[in-house]
Amino acid sequence: MIPRRSFLRNAASASLLAAGCDIGFLSRLPSVSAEEAALEPRMVRFHADIEPLVRLLEDTPRERVLEEVGARIHKGLSYREVLAALLLAGVRDIQPRPVGFKFHAVLVVNSAHLASLASPDSDRWLPIFWAINQFKASQAEEAKNSGWKMAPVDESAVPASHLAKQAFVDAMDRWDESAADAAVTGLARTAGEDELFEIFARFGARDFRDIGHKMIYVANSFRCLQVIGWQHAEPVLRSLAYALLERSGAKDNPADSDYPADRPFRENRETAKKIRDGWLDGKANAEAAAEMLQALRAGSAADTSELTAKLLNGGVSPQSIAEALFNGAGELMIQEPGIIAVHAMTFTNAAQYAWRRVQSDETRRMLLLQNAAFLPLYRGNHQDTGVHIDTLEPLAPSSTGDEAVAEIFAEISKDRLTASRKILGYLKDHPNPASLATAARRLIFLKGTNAHDYKFSAAVLEDYERLSPPWRDRLLAASAFYFRGAGEADNELVKRTRAALAA
Repeated sequence: MIPRRSFLRNAASASLLAAGCDIGFLSRLPSVSAEEAALEPRMVRFHADIEPLVRLLEDTPRERVLEEVGARIHKGLSYREVLAALLLAGVRDIQPRPVGFKFHAVLVVNSAHLASLASPDSDRWLPIFWAINQFKASQAEEAKNSGWKMAPVDESAVPASHLAKQAFVDAMDRWDESAADAAVTGLARTAGEDELFEIFARFGARDFRDIGHKMIYVANSFRCLQVIGWQHAEPVLRSLAYALLERSGAKDNPADSDYPADRPFRENRETAKKIRDGWLDGKANAEAAAEMLQALRAGSAADTSELTAKLLNGGVSPQSIAEALFNGAGELMIQEPGIIAVHAMTFTNAAQYAWRRVQSDETRRMLLLQNAAFLPLYRGNHQDTGVHIDTLEPLAPSSTGDEAVAEIFAEISKDRLTASRKILGYLKDHPNPASLATAARRLIFLKGTNAHDYKFSAAVLEDYERLSPPWRDRLLAASAFYFRGAGEADNELVKRTRAALAA
């Protein structure tokens, strides 16, 4: 158990959580500045021999890979080179089907990077080392189960640059894997990043197979490429296109069928046409957000899509819709904590990121409608427990000031509903939630055991800053149902990494 006073002192000062969980050994590695991690990709120049570093990750046994990477960091290997090699090794060695399970080794890379960005320089390496270990585990599973490796490009099938875009769109519409692989190769070599994101964002939100992982992969892969450099795009986009064409065992081609996973997209293409011009100029409306939240509790995918269009046509801001969507995902976590609720949140994070980035008005309409439609699909047949995110009563922590943060995270290990209420109580007196976010991230580093710990925390701790305070506070309160508590055991990787880098 972490002493409360020690926990808070360390969390507030961005040092270590407690002497018993010391990760100060990371200071033996060169610190990674926030400026280095956030530099614009066009300013990045990787070594021409990135391939040997990828091979190092691929070929080094899991029990030695952290030591090998650490030794090269001591010799000048940069954060960005490690991140690039990690992503490339993942797409080469791990089949993106299903888009989840072992493939989380790739999906989590951007989440680990976001955790690194938000961390103090002294322990910015820890999420990346965790992701390397995750890659090795998934690589071994893939080798055992299938031996899959990404095949070389069929150069004879790659279309000319002026034909590649239409060829890719046609292939994706037809669910034609070989044609899509050839076409996306041509696009990666000639098209711009923004143009490609517009296309991929639409297909990422096209169907509900793999519970939203397709959209998550679109957002996370493009975000990683922004950091590591577009010169690495070709294998990543080939992997992504292959993932988006995953059919989950459907015998018939979805292009010619009426599977439930595809139905919201087909219906929303018509619903999108009903949205008025000037819909982006709507006004914030708390009552409309509450109405949408209620629909997410009980309505169907068609109901929430239609309500989204109705509210937008009535002058409601997309921001109010988004706040309801994030809190709807948060309420799923309160009522039924687990993997489904995690993906409701991480899908919403990805869809909203794409919504902000795309330029096409039609694509923005579709992303918002699909986000609204998918949340009832995550809810499924779950019965409402009556515990609602917008009616949680605040509970003041018994401690005062910064000590309350330690109390909250200790409470998470015992009673998550009480911890959730204490977060609301804390935020009434401390409107800036930075201390809560710092403590939550640190506990993921020390106690997280799977990719969902990183994916969920990265999504929530990014998105809460985009919400107005009442909705932001309630989203953070709901997150107590998945955050790690201070009383949980440390993960074994922290101990192993400390030993590996002590020399």
